[in-house]
Amino acid sequence: MINVNLLSVSNLPKLHKLRKLELSDNRISGGLEVLAERTPNLTHLNLSGNKIKDINTLEPLKKLPNLHSLDLFNCEVTMLINYRESMFALLPQLTYLDGFDADDQEAPDSDPEADGDGLDDEYDENGEEGEEEDDDEEDELDEEVIDDEEEDEDDLEGEEEEDGVDDEEEEDEEDEDDDEGEEDLPQGEKRKRDLEDEGEEDPEDEEDEEDD
Repeated sequence: MINVNLLSVSNLPKLHKLRKLELSDNRISGGLEVLAERTPNLTHLNLSGNKIKDINTLEPLKKLPNLHSLDLFNCEVTMLINYRESMFALLPQLTYLDGFDADDQEAPDSDPEADGDGLDDEYDENGEEGEEEDDDEEDELDEEVIDDEEEDEDDLEGEEEEDGVDDEEEEDEEDEDDDEGEEDLPQGEKRKRDLEDEGEEDPEDEEDEEDD
């Protein structure tokens, strides 16, 4: 809740699992005892840029046993003499004040506990497992689609083969019908028909023409 013109944290809900709270650049001047009641497991608290003027205002933070990092940049309290020594004495659980420890060693850029890396790892593992399950399901669906396509192709090929067989059977039946028809004809008619198919004339017809 950065730069949202907060005057106090009295309406903060209960957030027992909250580890890091950003309240910088607001107008908070006191009432920090609410944090111990509503957010008892805080490890990082940023109150930079607020209206905190004296160390006594910060005394309720003693009830936050897990508080390791506190930021008070641009607060008037930081201008007090022996500010840092007084704060480490007031809050012995603190490791870093304004980004430095009691020996002026700078804090690391990120804290795994505050950033929730453990939760991220757990989420990543679950996420990866979920993705693998999704991939398996997609592979099974793809295999089913391929099988269906192959079955459709087999059915089409079977129908084409059946059509081909039917056509051949029809042609064979027509040839047989033609042969039977020729066998039923008288011998002379049959011979005449054969000659006509070959493009020759019947000798008897030629003799008739000569007599004429």
